[in-house]
This record gives sequence, structure tokens and C-alpha cells, in this order.
Amino acid sequence: MTELNPTVPASDELRPAIAYALAGWAAALSPTDVDLALADRALLDTVAVAVAAREHSILRIGATLGEAGRWAAACHVIDFDDLHMPSTTHISTVCVPVALATGGGVAAYLAGAGVMARVGTALGWRHYSSGWHATTTVGALGAAVTAAVARGLDVDGIARAIALAVPAAGGLQRSFGTDAKALQIGFAADAGVRAAELAAAGATVDVSVVEAWMGLVGGGQDAPLLDGPAVPGGLAIKLYPACYASQRPISAVVTALADDQGDPVDPATVNLVRVRTPEATVQPLIHHRPQNGLQGKFSLEYAVATAILDDQQGFEAFSNEAVRRPEAERLVRLVETTLAESGDSLLSGQVDVEVHANGRVLTGSVQYPPGSPQRPPTDTELAQKVGMCLDSSGVDLPDITWEGSAKVLRQTLTGPAD
Repeated sequence: MTELNPTVPASDELRPAIAYALAGWAAALSPTDVDLALADRALLDTVAVAVAAREHSILRIGATLGEAGRWAAACHVIDFDDLHMPSTTHISTVCVPVALATGGGVAAYLAGAGVMARVGTALGWRHYSSGWHATTTVGALGAAVTAAVARGLDVDGIARAIALAVPAAGGLQRSFGTDAKALQIGFAADAGVRAAELAAAGATVDVSVVEAWMGLVGGGQDAPLLDGPAVPGGLAIKLYPACYASQRPISAVVTALADDQGDPVDPATVNLVRVRTPEATVQPLIHHRPQNGLQGKFSLEYAVATAILDDQQGFEAFSNEAVRRPEAERLVRLVETTLAESGDSLLSGQVDVEVHANGRVLTGSVQYPPGSPQRPPTDTELAQKVGMCLDSSGVDLPDITWEGSAKVLRQTLTGPAD
């Protein structure tokens, strides 16, 4: 009896839907001008954020990772990278480094980004709210597609690369506020490159593991929707170097203080801050009494404190020293949070804040923070962000290209850092 090779089905009817559907879409992708504009902005934003991490200890800690993994960890460690809202995944921190490390360029990036967006969206909020770090679970598959397209693999090869990445598709939110969060991103990037290399070498795999895995981690087993732009829903660009869930409360407090018609609020007179927001919007904000800068990036209470204390919520605002300021620790203890039992996204509903100070109550409400797809960053805002990232680096990115960006990262992320 002749045994069929499970990775080369005898007919379309025998092909497991998801891996081949995604692979076929990725192989046939013809980017539009809108897709290319998104990719160019993602490239600039991601490389700038990586350069900002050039002296971070993650480069030493993650020195044993592959090139794609080291770059991916650097792109993510300061939590300033873009986010795809429907999938709750940081798409570019995975797919840009893999595309650059493998020489794939814009086509490889968009193919991987599109698969990552679609699989993450199919898994949905239930996957994220269960505690999975969606960027790393879905990222392994997105990285595999990016690397497979860069290698020029056909549909079957791309499908096998996706399936071969499944065993490495892990990562938990409990790691937030530690080095492990960024390292998980590196693991996903390296896993995708490795999966594509194995597929290119002829490794066999039952590609229906994709359906099985999606069911196990909380999603359905229906094939993701393949219509629309390369990255449906666009990408959110962070304007503050902290978890995306912190962007809205910071913006709401800044709005409240800016709308005040009286004298500027003295932080020392603040005696209470009330925050009301849907429960889903604070899912990653797990550190209520942060002890260092990294934990501060995942703290609703510290987001409020820095918005009150600091004229700019930049890198210094999320340093260890800033988080440990006595005045910041005092404000953190004054935050009262009311969570509505609703929402299925980090941007569900809106956040409402009340800042009580010296007999006054200042209020602010925000649904979409600056930089979100609904409020895209202006050219000035993006230029300011890039400038902050490149400050004192000696790196100039006026006309960044996919061909030259790998050279920038190799020259800049030399590590190891102390």
C-alpha cells in the first residue's frame, strides 16, 4: 500500500484549510500603495525603536539568540513598538527583524504581518484575555511566513513552515514587566526563521497541527478571513514608551490637566485620582505598585502618576529612578480604579479620569489615544518619536530603506551591553 505524503496532498480537497489558505494568500500577495505606505512607516518606527534600545542589557542577555531574535528583542524591550489592535499583537517587532535578517524586504514583511494579523484576529480576545502573550504565540507563525517568503518557498513550503513553527508558539503575559517579555519575542522570531529553514530542507509535517493548535489555545478552527488590505485594521503607533494599555490613561490625564482653565495643578496638591474604564482595557497592566521602570510600563497607577508629574512621558519618565520617586509612589497609592465588566479590546469603551486637587476636580475622557488607527500620528508626532529614539545615537534615518535597514541594525545593535 502506497502511503501519501501528508505535506503534499493528492488534491485540493485533502488540504487542511488553514495552513494552505494562509500560505496561498502570502505567496500571491501583491501589495497596494496603501500596504506599502504602512510597511514603510512600520519600518521607520521599528528600526528607530530598536536603535533606542542600543544600550539596553537585553543585547547582552539575549546574545545567544539568532540575529532575527536579538533584533526582535531589541525592537520590543522598551515597549515602544507598534500594535495591531484586532489581534492584540505587536506585528512589526517580529516581522520587521525577520524580514531584515533574512533579506526578505517589504514583500516578506507584509506577508508575515498579514498572516500574523489574521491568525491573531481569528484567535480573538479570548486567547489574549486567557493570559497568552499573543505576539509570541501568533508571532512564531508570522515569522515563519516572513522567512519562508524571503527564501522564495512555494505554497507547500510556506504551509509546512507555518506548521513547523507551531511547537514554538508560546509565551505568557505573566512575563510582562521582566526581561522575559522581550526574550519571548526573540524566541518567536528565531522559531520562524528555523521553521522556514527546516521547510526548505524538506522537513515533513502534518499541517493540520495549525487547526489543532488554534483550538487548544482558545480560538476556533475556521480559516481566517483573507480579504482586505495586507494588514486589516492598520497599525497603532505608540507615542509613549510603555504598554499600549497605558496610552489611553496617560492621554486622558494629560487631557484633563490641559483642559483646566485655572492655574496649573501642583502635583503635591493632588489627593485622589479616579479612573473608570472597561476591564478588558487593563488586561496587561498587572503591576499595581511598580518597583522599577519596566514594571512601570505595565502599571495603570504609574501611567496616571507620570501624566501628572512629567511634562513629557518619554524614556526618562519610565526609568527606575522615575518610578521610585517618592512623589510618584504617593500618587500611585492615590489612584482608585473602577472596572466595568465589558469589552473585548484594549480600546473598548473609553477611559474617564477625575483628578482631585486643591478643591478642584479636573476631568478627562479618551476613547482613541493619539497614534491609534482612528487618530493616526501626524508627520510631526512621528518625527518627534523618531528623533527621541535616535537622540545621541549617531544614526540618521532620513530616507530609510529595506535594503539599508539591516546594515543600520548590524552597526547599531552590536551588543553585548552592560
